[in-house]
Amino acid sequence: MRPNRRELLSGMAGVSVSRALSLQGSGERGPVMVGSANALAGMKLTFEALVAGGEPLDAAIETVKVVEKDPNDQSVGLGGLPNEDGAVALDAACMHGPTHNSGAVAAIENILHPSEVARLVMERTDHCLIVGRGAYEFARMHGHPHTELLTEASRERWLRWKEGLSDVDDRLAPPPSNPNEGERHGSTPPLDGKRTAQGPGWDRPYGTIHCSVRSTRGEVACTTTTSGLAFKIPGRVGDSPIIGAGLYCDQEAGSAGSTGRGEAAILANGSFAIVELMRQGKAPLDAGMELLRRIERQVQRQARWQPALLDGDGKPAFSVKFYILGLDGAQAGVSLRGGGKYAVADAAGGPRHEELEALME
Repeated sequence: MRPNRRELLSGMAGVSVSRALSLQGSGERGPVMVGSANALAGMKLTFEALVAGGEPLDAAIETVKVVEKDPNDQSVGLGGLPNEDGAVALDAACMHGPTHNSGAVAAIENILHPSEVARLVMERTDHCLIVGRGAYEFARMHGHPHTELLTEASRERWLRWKEGLSDVDDRLAPPPSNPNEGERHGSTPPLDGKRTAQGPGWDRPYGTIHCSVRSTRGEVACTTTTSGLAFKIPGRVGDSPIIGAGLYCDQEAGSAGSTGRGEAAILANGSFAIVELMRQGKAPLDAGMELLRRIERQVQRQARWQPALLDGDGKPAFSVKFYILGLDGAQAGVSLRGGGKYAVADAAGGPRHEELEALME
């Protein structure tokens, strides 16, 4: 029989905060959270409950919900940048190490917390993934309200992108609010995602939030949620809701999740590969860097028919990041190219940002 959530949460009340913090002194790492940089705000709100004995999947989902409902974050949930038709389509997944169970939704619209719906797929169905209209109806069936996710700021940004796709159509951008911005198609700053002769514009906005968690009992769980690539082709699904690509955890080895170019994580089966490398004995950092080297080699082969994947130096023209948590609580954050931060919370230092380890500067 599959344990239900109430059974998983039972017996936690007796775990004290002082007991969890004392694990550090006993040689154990105790509770740990690791994730994308934008997970920090949520970790600050959820880490105390995790230290007090909270369930790891609760901590992971409550962490990402902070960003899902933030209208000022245009990468996830409310206020997320829409697809090319102007619809905000969300993807999310979660995985629970002790039961090796998962759930996911993809291309779901008008639902504020897709991470919660992913958990419902895991707990209330025998499926791993529900998509599109079916995912929306499933969420409504379980009480999630219909929510307009396109904010005015995101709508304006989408329209600006659409108006700048071509200089030979009939669309005219509004006059610049700052006279020094220049004329349309003149010295105006580049529009989001505008394609050029140099390639498809890897600076096009995309964003995701991932969180992996280890509890005081050593149990691991993870979740990833996203609005996906801005202005994507309707129906496009990235790595976030694909188990093994955008996230993966196993109670025998650890947990991993990704942000960045989803197609790269899918083709590498990145999160699963990292967890398997840890199963074979690699430390989180070593496993992450090995996976990035695989992606670099794979991109060299892809570039035979998609040369825009490489920059002028023959290196990947995009980045992908992985956030990695070992079963023992060791953690790392790695990036294909460029630096940056990732979020960590543990008994030693609390919630904070740390530097990503980059394969290419």
